[in-house]
Amino acid sequence: MMDDLTAILAGVFLDRAFGDPHGLPHPVRAVGWLIERSERIIRRVLPDTKGGQLWGGALLALVVCMTVWAGAAGLCAFAGRAGRWALWGARALLSYYLLAARSLRDESGLVGEYLKKGDTEGARRAVSMIVGRDTKRLSGEEIARAAVETVAENTSDGVIAPLFYLFLGGPALGWLYKAVNTMDSMVGYRNERYLYFGRAAARLDDAANFLPSRLSALFMALAALFLGFDARGALRIWRRDGRKHESPNSAQTEAACAGALGVRLGGDAWYFGILHKKPWIGDALRPLEYEDIARAGRLMYGTEAAALAAGMGIFACAAVLAAFA
Repeated sequence: MMDDLTAILAGVFLDRAFGDPHGLPHPVRAVGWLIERSERIIRRVLPDTKGGQLWGGALLALVVCMTVWAGAAGLCAFAGRAGRWALWGARALLSYYLLAARSLRDESGLVGEYLKKGDTEGARRAVSMIVGRDTKRLSGEEIARAAVETVAENTSDGVIAPLFYLFLGGPALGWLYKAVNTMDSMVGYRNERYLYFGRAAARLDDAANFLPSRLSALFMALAALFLGFDARGALRIWRRDGRKHESPNSAQTEAACAGALGVRLGGDAWYFGILHKKPWIGDALRPLEYEDIARAGRLMYGTEAAALAAGMGIFACAAVLAAFA
């Protein structure tokens, strides 16, 4: 049990220290390749009808999830044959590759740096790397809002949800979650190409993130209390606006973040040349500014710390119960 816990903590430390190791192979890229390759094969085999696409998307989800889960479990089993420390190292490395807190902070921070210098065009280019919406029409405040929203939403998807599944079932379960989340980001769109084919991935992602997203919002409100942000506002806006999104999960941390910072997030956005009408989340107690990007990053790290504390507490309770069993 202690090996499991310390491997997770080592993964968090490595993520904080190094972030995404640019230039080195990353397992998520391999997962993306598997999704893309499997989609090509499945689309060639099954008919291009509504039913064919629905079944094809379900088959894609099954193939990708089982392959990724088996790969992570197999790597741990192989490392375990070399000894305890090899297994610990494999678990720590797999935990590290699951987490994206440092990358989120760095990439969103770059947007803030461009805005600070008044380089709106550079900020548009930087924010286009971390959001799915069209960025050509965005003003400076809208660019900052998009960056804050991305940090808030991905606090759940890229940090707390992976930690949740690592604590629950180790690297194999963590990477099963990452497979689902990556599929959703690649095929879970409601456009002509993926309306039916991507439905299974989108539904799986909704289910996998249902509890983690709500825990993330709760931990974010707790982090706001200790970081000097508006914890009461975070809880109030979370309860009021946490469902103001097509996804049952995406607005959870956005609402908590908006309440903690006292700003308004959400609103209409362009995707693939189409304007999507979206409700506002939060109250505009003050204008949103580029410094809010860094504030959202601090909230993200505080949320991660709260989740780690909760996980460690659960591990400690389990260890005590095991000792008296």
